[in-house]
Amino acid sequence: MDLTVSNIVLTAKHRQIEELRRLASRAELVGAIGAFVHALQAERGASSLYLASGGSRFEAQRTRLVADSEAADGVLRERFRVQLEEPGFGSATLCSLMAWVVLGMDTLPSLRQSIAAREMTADEAVVSFSRLIAGLVSLIFDVADSAVDPSISRLLVALFNLVQGKELAGQERAVGAALFASGRATRQHQQRMLHLIDGQERNMQVFADFADVAVVEQWQAMQTAPCVARLERLRRVLFASNAGDTLDADASDEWFDCCSARLTDMGALQDQLMAAIERRCGGLISEAERDLADSAGLLDGVSRYPPESAELVGRFFSADLPIDGTAVAATSPKGGSESALVQVLRSQSERLASTERELGAARRALQDRKTIERAKGMLMARFGMSEEEAYKTLRRTSMEQNRRIAEVAEATMSVLAAIAPAPSGAD
Repeated sequence: MDLTVSNIVLTAKHRQIEELRRLASRAELVGAIGAFVHALQAERGASSLYLASGGSRFEAQRTRLVADSEAADGVLRERFRVQLEEPGFGSATLCSLMAWVVLGMDTLPSLRQSIAAREMTADEAVVSFSRLIAGLVSLIFDVADSAVDPSISRLLVALFNLVQGKELAGQERAVGAALFASGRATRQHQQRMLHLIDGQERNMQVFADFADVAVVEQWQAMQTAPCVARLERLRRVLFASNAGDTLDADASDEWFDCCSARLTDMGALQDQLMAAIERRCGGLISEAERDLADSAGLLDGVSRYPPESAELVGRFFSADLPIDGTAVAATSPKGGSESALVQVLRSQSERLASTERELGAARRALQDRKTIERAKGMLMARFGMSEEEAYKTLRRTSMEQNRRIAEVAEATMSVLAAIAPAPSGAD
């Protein structure tokens, strides 16, 4: 290919279309991941209740939900195969994460056998499902972090936080169901649920910051649903109980039902966001293809009707022509508006600048989350804190210093990195 401005402009447009098509394909992958996560969340909740009740509850429901998970498993594996066959798919890190997820999916049959035989506790089952779901959510995070269009980036950031918030709501369903089914309140589970509720609120706030207004309004309307009122009442029952107090085991069914209704509503929001992402990808591809056709025609016109050289030379040497106007005159043979080529270049330049600004905002939100998670991990490792204690420490410091929590997390990591590791056996 000859090195010409025309060829470069057209190549850029072709590359943009290729990137958008890859992104559309990844959006389909995200949809399959989201559907599988939803199925696993329901199976996890039923398995937790089944084990906590000693196998007396939810056996039939668990069997049905296992079949749903297996169907979603097959769809996701097919999407993985499609993605891996695409030229240039993903980074080494993304492929490694996919391999880890598939490894976890391969262990599900043995996990289900252990649950059916009641060879594990409800807490162990929740942890096993949650580890796999965490890997699946991380895949969505990586797609959100690599989007090439700001409008799609914003939707993906909203989707990631919705999925993460929904996952924490799913964990709350599983933990609460096990707690009621066991018939006994424990401080450990109560603290875990408080942490899960706090995490949901954080994720849904970021979701609201990045989602479209209509979706946010729908989420707000869901807060007045009957299932939410029932959930709040049952939460109060759990948190008002002292450790060791007897709980009504029959309330486990009501807890599971109202949590499931709330998760179904969140799943509907997830589907709505996915549909918006797919529509946006399709719209951007169509728009880029129209631009390409227009650019080709415009650039062809420029090549077939060159500027009037004599007039340009005369104007170039005119003492009355400002220097800044020379370049414009050189691309405006009729002395009027900018040429087609300059219009194309200017339009692309302005669009790229706007894209970079909006992509920067979306990626900063994702980077802030990574920073906070790393700082929490360092606090947990250095001082033996729980995840909840580590986050509360960062949040309290943020409020006391009137700084963003991501800035506090960054400073915390710098300080901890400079401190020698705690000696073995230290408190």
